[in-house]
Amino acid sequence: MLKRLTAVACAALALGAAGAAKADISGAGATFPAPVYAKWAETYKAQTHSQLNYQAIGSGGGIKQIEAKTVDFGASDKPLKPDVLAANGLMQFPTVVGGVVPIMNLPGIKPGQIHMTGAVLGSIYLGEIKKWNDPQIAALNRGVPLPNLPITVVHRSDGSGTSFLFTTYLSMKNPTWSSKVGGNDSVQWPTGLGGKGNDGVAAFVKQTLGSIGYVEYAYAKQNHMTYALMQNKQGAFVSPDANNFAAAAGHGDWSKAPGFYLLLLDQPGAASWPITGATFILMHTQQANADTGASVLKFFDWAYKNGDAAAASLDYVTLPAPVKAMVRKAWVAQVKGPNGQPVYVSH
Repeated sequence: MLKRLTAVACAALALGAAGAAKADISGAGATFPAPVYAKWAETYKAQTHSQLNYQAIGSGGGIKQIEAKTVDFGASDKPLKPDVLAANGLMQFPTVVGGVVPIMNLPGIKPGQIHMTGAVLGSIYLGEIKKWNDPQIAALNRGVPLPNLPITVVHRSDGSGTSFLFTTYLSMKNPTWSSKVGGNDSVQWPTGLGGKGNDGVAAFVKQTLGSIGYVEYAYAKQNHMTYALMQNKQGAFVSPDANNFAAAAGHGDWSKAPGFYLLLLDQPGAASWPITGATFILMHTQQANADTGASVLKFFDWAYKNGDAAAASLDYVTLPAPVKAMVRKAWVAQVKGPNGQPVYVSH
């Protein structure tokens, strides 16, 4: 199944042997939303005969490529702050919301059987907790047959918005992590193995007994991986699923988010999944080719109108209609062609 997901998230995004040279629009970046972008692109091509070539190379790579103008849009799970957007002539908008999930390879342990807190997770990733039957883990998991196995930490090796969400959350919950490592798309990991992309982390965890990693939930679900329940801000241990991602997202106010900069980590609410985040598209506000800019926005406008079911099938949370309306207004106001006119036309 892992190979199948990787094929969907990467090869299918190229949409056939035509390759990037013949693609109508090109994008690169986050692996977090790659499964849903693949589904959208496949259906969009069938309906419109327009192609999307998307390279799932990680958020850091997506940011670099859009800044260098080598793609028509970038994709990142790490939102850029308004001053950074302005300095680079960019605008950003959200597409879907998902959850980052701790996954593990433990014999005899079922999905959802392990309970975890942000503080303990931070200590594991610091290398301070080295075995699965450590007293700190055992205290959260009374009655669970924790194996006497060394913990192998798996993290992203590439610049990653998934890592940004994960490490920023650890910084909120573990003071030592905050002071020694911090939260970013690329950090100096204290320990562990590095995998490229969400699929790379999932592959390492699947093949390494005693390992722990973190991926967007679609990768955990489709590969039937063992995941942890996380303690949220209210003290409840909750499961990673679309309802709980939506519960967290419901506390975010996009109308008060300049440049759509909004983090959904550690939100209040009994059901809220604590490592929830939106994923974003980056575009230049001044388009050298108005038709290309219009084609990008036409695709995402189509996805807003027609892509919710596909997103939901992968446990992503879609945006409410008022947020989509705000995004469309931002397209009109900010994305202009060489003649200074908006490239977006409502379809």
